[in-house]
Formats: sequence, C-alpha cells, structure tokens
Amino acid sequence: MRILSILAGLVALCLAAPLAAQDKMWLQIEAQPDLALAMDRARAYGAVFPDVEGYKLGNGWYGIALGPQTRADAEARLLDLRRQNMIPQDSFLADASTYGQRFWPAGADANSDASAGATPEPEATAPLEPAPDPDETLAQSRDAEAALSDQGRMDLQTALGWYGFYQGGVDGHFGKGTRASMAEWQGANGYEATGILSTNQRGLLLAAYRAGQTEFGFETVSEAEAGIEIILPMALIQFDRYEPPFVHYAPKDGSGLKVLLISEPGGASGLAGLYDVLQTLELVPPNGERALEEASFTIRGSNDKIETLAFAAAENGNIKGYLISWNRADAERMARVLPAVQSSFHALGDQVLDPGLVPLSEAAKRGLLSGLDVRHPKQSRSGMFIDTSGTVLTTSEAVTGCGKVVLDRDVMATIRFTDPASGIAILTPQSPISPQYVAAFASALPRPGAAVSLSGYSYEDKLPAPVLTLGVVEEVKGLNGETGLTRLSLAALPGDTGGPVLDQSGAVLGMLLPADPKAAKLLPAGVAFAASAQAITAALTTQGLMPLSAVAGGKPTPDALSATARGMTVLVSCWE
Repeated sequence: MRILSILAGLVALCLAAPLAAQDKMWLQIEAQPDLALAMDRARAYGAVFPDVEGYKLGNGWYGIALGPQTRADAEARLLDLRRQNMIPQDSFLADASTYGQRFWPAGADANSDASAGATPEPEATAPLEPAPDPDETLAQSRDAEAALSDQGRMDLQTALGWYGFYQGGVDGHFGKGTRASMAEWQGANGYEATGILSTNQRGLLLAAYRAGQTEFGFETVSEAEAGIEIILPMALIQFDRYEPPFVHYAPKDGSGLKVLLISEPGGASGLAGLYDVLQTLELVPPNGERALEEASFTIRGSNDKIETLAFAAAENGNIKGYLISWNRADAERMARVLPAVQSSFHALGDQVLDPGLVPLSEAAKRGLLSGLDVRHPKQSRSGMFIDTSGTVLTTSEAVTGCGKVVLDRDVMATIRFTDPASGIAILTPQSPISPQYVAAFASALPRPGAAVSLSGYSYEDKLPAPVLTLGVVEEVKGLNGETGLTRLSLAALPGDTGGPVLDQSGAVLGMLLPADPKAAKLLPAGVAFAASAQAITAALTTQGLMPLSAVAGGKPTPDALSATARGMTVLVSCWE
C-alpha cells in the first residue's frame, strides 16, 4: 500500500506540473532598453522584493518582473502593491509567453521558469521578434483601451510625445494624431501598425517611459524669477546660481550635463546680439548648424568632446530660451532627454531676470559672459584694407598655423597669398565687407625724424576698436642696411603687428612687422620695424593687385587722421 501511495503521489505531481506551469504569472513592473541598466534596476528592486526576475522581451527591451505565482495571487498582489505605491501604477500581469531568456538573477539558468515555456531565443545575430498578445484580438485591444481612465489615456499621449511620436495636446482624446503616433510607435518597435495599442504594448510603452522618468528625474521646473517653465532632468543636474541673464544648472554626480536658462529684456536686435555672443562661449563649439530668424534662433555646436543646443525667442519685448550642453559620449542618452526639454519649454508671463539690462550693450555683453568661459582665438593681430572689396593686407605671422582666419570677429577669410620671407600675407573675405577707408600708400620714403601714427589692435580682441600709437621714423633701412624696411621708435605690442603706419597726411608709410623671436640680440624697448610702402606695393603688384597711391594734400585734423587710420584697420584673428 505504501508503494502504491508513493506511485499515486508521483502521478499526481506529474499531472499537476503542467497545470502549475500554465498558471504561472508575473507582475511586470519595469522595462529597460539597455541590459546593464536593466540589471541595475533589478538589483535595486531586489533590495525590496525577494522574487525579482529579469527577462529579455521580444521587442529588444529587458523586462523586470516579480514572481512567478498563480494568477489569483498575482492579481491580488498587483492591486495591493499599487495601493501602497510600491510599484509603478502601469505595472501589469504577464505570462511565460511574454518572456525570453532570463538575465536576472545573474547566472540564472536560462532554460528555467519562464524560459522553459517560451519560444527558444534566436541566435544573437538575429533580430528579436516582438512579443505578441496571444489571448488579445484587435477588438479586445480596442475594448481594453476604451476602459482606460482619462488619466491613463493622457499618460499614453505623454509617453508617445516623450519618445517623439506625438506632438499634439495631452487631452486624453485619441484622434487622428494620436492614432498616427501609436501606429508609428508600433512600426518603430516591430509591431503591426494598427494604431491601437494592445494591453502588452501599452504596458511596455508606459514602463519604458516611467523608467526614463526615474533614470533622468524629469521634473517640471517653473522658474518664476526668469519667467520660464521647462522639463529638466534633475537626476543629472542641480540648480547652481542666478547670474542674469542666465539661470545656471550644474552637472550632478559627474553627469557632464549643463543647462542655462536665458531670460532678459530685448527685441530683434537684442536677439541677434545674443546669437553672436553665445557663439563666443567655450560651451558652444564653432562647428554645427546655425539659424537666425526674425524672432528666434537655434545654434547647434559639436566637437570631439561636447555637443550643445541653444534656442531663444523674442516675444513681447523679452528674450527667453535655453542652452544645454552634454558630453558627446552621452549622445544616445541625450536623444531621450532633448525631446522632453525642447517640447516643454515655454515662457511664463513678462517676468525676466534683472529687468535693468538693456539689449546687449557693451555692459550687457560683459554681464552676459560673467562666470562663463569665453572661447578665444589662438592669437589676434592687425591688418589693413587695401581695396573696396575688403581684401586685407597683414603679416604672414598673423596667419601661420591657423585652422581658420576671421576678420573683425565674424567674417571668415581665405589666405590668398603668404610670404614668410617678406612677412606679407593677403586675405580675401568670404562674405562682403565694405571698408570705411582703404589704405593709400606713400610713393616717397619718409624722412628720419618724421612723426608717424600706428593703428592696431594693441590688446588683440579685448577692445572693440584699434588703438593709435604715436612714434617717429628713425631710419629708412634695417639695422644692417636692409632695404624695404623702415626703423621706427614707438611702443608697439604684438597685437599691433600688421597694422598701418601713417604719416601726418594719412598716407601709409608701411606695415608693422613682428619682432623676430629667433634674433640673437635683444633690442631696446621701443625699437620697431615696418615693411616699407615701396616693398608692399611691389609685392601686391606681383599678385595682380593695384594698390592705391596717396595723393599729396593738406594736413588733416587729428580727428580726421584718427578716423582714417581706424577705418582702414581690421582685426585679424587666428583660430586653431
């Protein structure tokens, strides 16, 4: 009898096993698109729940679930945990057909539990098939959708919008726009594009969205001082300071993400000024698309380290916008962050930071750059316009080793000719320039002792206009008798090199040359050399240029001479 009882028990177990496997259910609480992140989330849930398991999902995501247990127990547990807010409200029940290979607990047998009842996983090189809803027809999906609460329907629109599929209003009304976005999401994830999400699809979409909210800590930030509302990833950044016209958010925990909210009074001219000034910041790499329109602008910048997006718009006398900069290695993560930031930004009323600011005067520019690293050129030197089309004469030293050459801070230039032997370089602007004055070269050599004026950007790009330096002609040749040189006595700085040297009539006597860094002798202070007008004229002529010759005339007033000198002088900046 005992043997019969044992056999009967074994038969009962064998008969019961298939029923138990069929009745197994899991509470899916989250899904992640990345295995490492899914394992981290499973580990975190494991600190609270003893039965956390993780499985590959059919759409390439990784599901995190609690279980398995019977359907009745799973349903009761789902309601209980939702009531306690211990799991996301969009958690749902799933059976073994939903899951592929198990990845958590780490080292678990891939053929156990859910995997045993699931279709064998394809080879790693083959794409995963989407997980079907085997017990739900399209009509049932429609009925399940109809039973959703208003909040549930709005949650779906929000999630679709966060992934960039939906751009309409979040109102819970599933019109043509919502249906099209659902179909687009289905197609992008390998499902049949019906425009009606199944229960499983809704669960996956919402779980992924909730996971993103948790990972990035998205919060709607209402910045009353700046009059801006925007969704920001507060798990990655933290408020730093107010520094009009910016609200600074600094990286958190080494995220590398920086956000500036922009708020200041101004109209179209102020917007254009802001557009120019932002591009001088280290946060805004020079390479990337730029678009300046009448009422808004967008700037994208990238280099091998960072990427940046800036946007601002002028409305009702105020300028508001944002700048967001991130490590280039985080491009995939930022593809999930940027849509939320961009779509959520809007102005709140007429409040702006520091209403005393005027639209980008020089004082405002200095305030704008306060506390930020401004991108500077490798060096800046001087040059002079030699024709009405904006051709520039400067020194070869000014353009040596440059990745790009810029005239007057914003006009790109091409190096037409450079000759280190004579120290002369000729630049052609890539966009039109209309010089105020053009250099006219003296035909005769100056006499020693004659007074001269040097026009140059002595302090490179620190000042908005050239500086005049007074001096005297010492000799019309070099110290060793070299022709084509004029020795001067004046206090020049490196930024002055390439600038015009003028006599009292405004005629150009020469171009200031840089000091020779390889010279064996250290010359006394105040000794400078200029390429003579005659040497310059000969060099320009060989390049097919026809330099103007000065016409003898009366002596202009100091103000007129100053205006002539500064009007022909141009800032030449060398960027790496």
